Amino acid sequence: MTKTKNSLYLFFLLAVSLLWTPIVGAATPTVNDEAGLFTSDQIATLNQQAQEINEKIKGQVFIVTTDSNSEEPRDFADNYLRNAIGNDQNGSVLLLDMGQREIYISTSGNMIDYLTDRRIDSTLDDVYDEMTNANYFAAAQAYLTKASGYVDEGVPGGHYRVDEATGKITRYKVLTTIEIVIALVLAAVLGIAFYVINVSRYQLKSGTYKYPFREKASIKLTDKTDRLTNSFVTTRRIPKAPPPGSGGGGSTTHSSGGGTFGGGGRSF
Repeated sequence: MTKTKNSLYLFFLLAVSLLWTPIVGAATPTVNDEAGLFTSDQIATLNQQAQEINEKIKGQVFIVTTDSNSEEPRDFADNYLRNAIGNDQNGSVLLLDMGQREIYISTSGNMIDYLTDRRIDSTLDDVYDEMTNANYFAAAQAYLTKASGYVDEGVPGGHYRVDEATGKITRYKVLTTIEIVIALVLAAVLGIAFYVINVSRYQLKSGTYKYPFREKASIKLTDKTDRLTNSFVTTRRIPKAPPPGSGGGGSTTHSSGGGTFGGGGRSF
């Protein structure tokens, strides 16, 4: 009986190890250079630069190059990011599509808020300049450098998301360090002031005094009739949502495969 149990236990461990191996090996590399644009040393440098961003955003950023993609660049980038980290997780990917001559940045999770439309446009400016000069490594570095800088700056004040399909605007409230400190100081001052005023007013010990509400309470009921005399209808114009890529403090989003993505692209 013991020998049978030991055999079953060993079989179970073997099965788990076989199932686990492909899962570990399936991790998406930070740099997927299908088009062969980078040297091994350049890929190592990009990996290190990306890892610093990953630690800040608690997510992952990627770079993928291809010369055989037949999908729309946006669809390809969204699918790549979703397959790498899942829907609505923190991350972004830079696609360098050499076949369609297209640059595209797809964002997900908190990177949608860090990389607003305006920031993506600025990043694409730098990447485009390097791509048109065939400086592919510099283009990838420009993407990572810009992304890292924007993460350090934080989500811009007054930030919002705009759904490109419905026009729905979702506001994002950011508390700065100064605002947090001011709020804590005011709360402390008001709390102390409330305590001091009440103690000085009553000078009572807790639990020794009870208000004689039965003797001092009184109630008087009267008839009251409410009558509607006028009614008004107020109308206002709802402003049109900004178009995709219009910049400002917002991020234009779209749905793909059950997830929400931001991003933008440019031909080169």
